[in-house]
Amino acid sequence: MKIDWEEFKLYKKEMSHLKGDNFDKLLYFVRSFYNMKSATSIYELLFGDETSHLMLQKRNIDSAFKLEEYMRKKL
Repeated sequence: MKIDWEEFKLYKKEMSHLKGDNFDKLLYFVRSFYNMKSATSIYELLFGDETSHLMLQKRNIDSAFKLEEYMRKKL
């Protein structure tokens, strides 16, 4: 599975009330559009995409556990 960046752009426009940066909005998108709830599944999807992988690196998220911690704090 790959992230559909065009759908993400549309999602951001439609959901303009969402708070946070693009990474936070991407997490909301992945959870709702792909119906993913597991931090492990979300991490694997993000890790496999070049752009979202850079977003993970920027936040020092190098495991599903760290992603889950991030999501608890931010979402």
